Amino acid sequence: MSPSVPVVNLADHTTFGVGGPAARFVEAVTEADLIQAVRDADEPGTPLFVLSGGSNVLVSDDGYPGVVVHAATRGVTGNRYDDGAVVWDVAAGEAMDAIVDGAIGDGLSGLEALSGIPGLVGAAPVQNIGAYGAEIASVIVSVRVWDRLAGEQRVIDAADCGFGYRDSIFKQSRHTGQATGLYVVLGVSLRLVADGLSAPIAYAELAKTLGVQLGRRVPGGDVRQAVLELRRGKGMVFDPADPDTHGAGSFFTNPVLDAFEADDLPADAPRYPHDYGRVKTSAAWLIEHAGFPKGFGAGPARLSSKHVLACTNQGGATASDVLALARQVRDGVRSKFGVTLEPEPVLVGIEF
Repeated sequence: MSPSVPVVNLADHTTFGVGGPAARFVEAVTEADLIQAVRDADEPGTPLFVLSGGSNVLVSDDGYPGVVVHAATRGVTGNRYDDGAVVWDVAAGEAMDAIVDGAIGDGLSGLEALSGIPGLVGAAPVQNIGAYGAEIASVIVSVRVWDRLAGEQRVIDAADCGFGYRDSIFKQSRHTGQATGLYVVLGVSLRLVADGLSAPIAYAELAKTLGVQLGRRVPGGDVRQAVLELRRGKGMVFDPADPDTHGAGSFFTNPVLDAFEADDLPADAPRYPHDYGRVKTSAAWLIEHAGFPKGFGAGPARLSSKHVLACTNQGGATASDVLALARQVRDGVRSKFGVTLEPEPVLVGIEF
């Protein structure tokens, strides 16, 4: 008789704290392990979900019927260049915020506005993570991936990564119903500036907190502390003791609208210029003005009492509870403003 395989509940591997069991769970601590686990799943066509830090996923209560591979690879190497830049090659399993903190400690800038974003480095280019006027795309040199279709490693230059607002070719390559796309991120090369000063401050709220004008550069450590302060005030820094942080951060992305769609919004709705003449508006503004205040909800799944963009597990919630809340908010905003909010987290085994 073969030994029993321990059941791994995915709720224990996500910041939402919800989700059923994986049919099989693999902890990949080396790059070779990660590639082999992916190949072992792909060869017979077994459904595959490569799990990063679990901070941007909502997993079904039924769990996952295939192989879940947790990318836990580690390693950082660096090279200095004549133009004052340093390029770090970072393994997918490194904690993103630890990399930010380490860079600032070494006098390197470019990542400081991303302080406090949870999760691992491997997920960062997939979602093109961003906050306070910065995106990871601005410092990425290249992304090293395992190409599942070709069965080989590839290095994809930043210009070919298709980066957009919370978007990339790594995200676009997911087929309907699949949690992992064509490319599995193995590592990311980041170009950082070695002068100890931040990138130019590009977000008004952050500039106000720092007491400087937009466009100024200040010590990277100052930006980190200001960003962490702002994020904590919104419940966007994970804290096991604070249920307002038991979610996936912002559940909805800010809608990007065609100009004529933006014209239909109320006059006081936020409008920010975007690519190709389009307009970005604020999902949080739409949610609040559609009648969903902070703390909305009567059950264990509620909007955060600190920020309406966060759907949270206040204790004992299921994925179905979270999903019902998110759908209620989405439908209310659509009914009020004619705008359909899109979820930011990866939905595993869930139709939204």
